[in-house]
Amino acid sequence: MVQILKVHGSENQFFILDQTKLKQQLSDDELKQLAIKICSPKTGLLHGSDGLLVVNDSKYDDCLGQMRVINADGSEAKMCGNGLRTVSRYLSEKFDKTEFKVETFENNLSVKKSQDLAEGLPAFSVEISPISFAKMDLPFSYKDKSQLIDDEVPEFINGQTFTAIAVPNPHLISFVNEVKEDDLGKLGKLLNGPNEYFPEGVNVSFAKILDNNKLFVQTYERGVGFTNACGTGMSATSLAFAMIHGDKFDHTKDIEVFNPGGMVKTNIQLNAVPEKSQIRLIGNATFTHTIEISENDLHVAKLSKVDVQITGEEDHYQAFVKSLNK
Repeated sequence: MVQILKVHGSENQFFILDQTKLKQQLSDDELKQLAIKICSPKTGLLHGSDGLLVVNDSKYDDCLGQMRVINADGSEAKMCGNGLRTVSRYLSEKFDKTEFKVETFENNLSVKKSQDLAEGLPAFSVEISPISFAKMDLPFSYKDKSQLIDDEVPEFINGQTFTAIAVPNPHLISFVNEVKEDDLGKLGKLLNGPNEYFPEGVNVSFAKILDNNKLFVQTYERGVGFTNACGTGMSATSLAFAMIHGDKFDHTKDIEVFNPGGMVKTNIQLNAVPEKSQIRLIGNATFTHTIEISENDLHVAKLSKVDVQITGEEDHYQAFVKSLNK
């Protein structure tokens, strides 16, 4: 039998599969089929999830492991900030280390255990990089622009400005007076279907500035749709906030980023060359369930014979969320 974990960062839900514990690793097609099956609210386990996080041995000596991110639709993402926190906790407990690097699609990222957010609520701080505004890295096409930074794009929504940042997942960010879910959903679907602006799709985030160093961010994720939180989306939005709304940004303090699933913190070290800025994402890494399944069933995405155990950690997280609303 093999153990899978059900986890979340800010209620951004995932399953973690450690392939280093398998006798035979799943092929890429098997991982895709497993992700589509297990993440579906209809065919999956525990009401599904936003993605499958796959842990492998790293090819780099200075990394404890490799993280792959398979979205709910079977596509592979370059990075996942909320997911990286949960994988970081998993590797931290597996190897008894509190600070190390994790190999991801484009970069080896530094991670470290942080102070618990609240009682029974382990937290991790993870590096988010690389950063790019270049049109070929997102990619995007709009008129003759080589980048989008606080630009009006009436073809998207009249009266709003947009900023495009790859971290390395592509993000389109707009600061608004009120986050209107209908507008966000409509734009997210437009730019993640066949379109002339973002041919490979893009994560779309609307952000409301609540106060100095305090934001609310909601994201329509490429390959997923609406999620409770998007780690790279909140990170990219925090960088855009620091660049565009400097009068509201205090570089000596973390930014509190609220989302439909709770709250995280980001730390932005802004550079005169924005691509050289540093971003860290700090938040919970919660394990809600352990799942025992046979390795043979994993290979064929058969989920009918599993043993599920509740960890009890979600109670601590819900108490934390309740405290945010006081």
